[in-house]
Amino acid sequence: MEKFDKLLKCLGYEFQDNNLITQALTHKSYKKSYSNERLEFLGDAVLNLIVGEYLYHKFPQSTEGELSKLRATLVNEKAFTKLANKIELGNYIFISGAEDRNSGRQKPSILSDAFEAIMGAIYIESGILKVKEIMLRLLDECYEDITIDLLFYDFKTALQELTQAIFATTPEYRLEGSYGPDHKKEFVVSIWVDNKNLGSGKGKSKKIAQQEAAKIALEKLQKEQG
Repeated sequence: MEKFDKLLKCLGYEFQDNNLITQALTHKSYKKSYSNERLEFLGDAVLNLIVGEYLYHKFPQSTEGELSKLRATLVNEKAFTKLANKIELGNYIFISGAEDRNSGRQKPSILSDAFEAIMGAIYIESGILKVKEIMLRLLDECYEDITIDLLFYDFKTALQELTQAIFATTPEYRLEGSYGPDHKKEFVVSIWVDNKNLGSGKGKSKKIAQQEAAKIALEKLQKEQG
């Protein structure tokens, strides 16, 4: 379909069934007899598998727990919104006039759902290998070099922004110790904000332990702040 030409070029994919792409781009607010919710459900499952396999091979030394946390940073609303913006997906979504006036095309929930739906539609038409090819290319384009530190970066940044807003201060990270043999050493880091211990994290490097501690502290503060 000509109106989707730029989007399809960004995806590097040409739909054979135009109904599939139309459904994938139709938000429930558009009041049609169909929407992208079922395709979104399918796309989510497919992307979980693809990203899980990608991380499994990219970080061969990481534990199951670490891999789960890494996947959670790439398979979520924020990450999918970033990929959706990369292909300017918001320009093509069918939404109601009211949703459009309410900046619906920029809403992370709508963008991420549409991205998952598009991947679900491609999976139905061409299988998982084609989705994998597209997804990994988009990840490479959006993340110059995917490292553990980069994937966990948002936890420390988000925590610092929150503590500055609440306490007008930044978090303090304290190395409490390490244990285990050199080839499998674990570090423990505690985190302090405004002279209050908000928990601790552990990991195979000091940076990973800091990020884990930041995640725990962030969740605790967010819960306290409602």
